Amino acid sequence: MTRPSNRVIAAGAAALALLVWLLFWGVPSWMDRGPGASRPSADAPASEARRINATLFFVSTDAQGLVAVPREVPYGATPAEQARHIVAAQLGPAPASLHSPIPPGTALRGVFLSEAGEAFVDLSPEASANHPGGSMAELFTIYAIVNALTVSLPSVQTVQILIDGREVETLAGHVDLRHPLPKDTTWVKSP
Repeated sequence: MTRPSNRVIAAGAAALALLVWLLFWGVPSWMDRGPGASRPSADAPASEARRINATLFFVSTDAQGLVAVPREVPYGATPAEQARHIVAAQLGPAPASLHSPIPPGTALRGVFLSEAGEAFVDLSPEASANHPGGSMAELFTIYAIVNALTVSLPSVQTVQILIDGREVETLAGHVDLRHPLPKDTTWVKSP
């Protein structure tokens, strides 16, 4: 049996590399573009980036319930990335005449999704440390996040809130957070 020459091996390796490139990068990138379409550049303004509609929840002017507010959020390439954009928007400022249910200084540390439709939202310690307290305020904080994800992403069935990467019993002493919570629009008021 004769051994293949180095040129044949090099040519085979080059052909294999080209095939892998075409299958995993070249062809998919061509197929993503329609005729005349171009890919947005990394430095394109956010207003030009793809966005989706989400439903966020803020405290009503009379502080007696949550109000559903439609808002555009950046598009996420994966469900987890989309969930992260939705929670980040929920943690942002409230529209005029409404109030944010999120304690000041709260930051999003991460969002994780399970195949079973559970979302795990990891918040910074300020979510608990800066919480004003009271059972209604705690319900509004928790269900603003739970409902924003479960209403905006049909694949998310339940949400568990974590603080600083750990499961906690409660946020401010009233609502059990040791298990994922389903959507609950009991406190959502009609506009």
